[in-house]
Amino acid sequence: MAKFYITFGQIHVHSVNGKTFDKDSLCEIEAESHREAHDRAMDVFNGIFHECVDEEKLEKYLPYFPRGIIKLEN
Repeated sequence: MAKFYITFGQIHVHSVNGKTFDKDSLCEIEAESHREAHDRAMDVFNGIFHECVDEEKLEKYLPYFPRGIIKLEN
């Protein structure tokens, strides 16, 4: 399983199982592929998010998300 990260736009705020995902956080999703992670994000966030990135791009993104990474539980 690989880790993928979902980013959100300025007005995107989601509450999932008591966790808040917004512009200041990254959502971590474990999946077999980028497509699987993207599809899961589409389902969970009703298609309202910015992008899905892999671990290779994570380091450059981290400074822009002060709340850090929040794992999406299965």
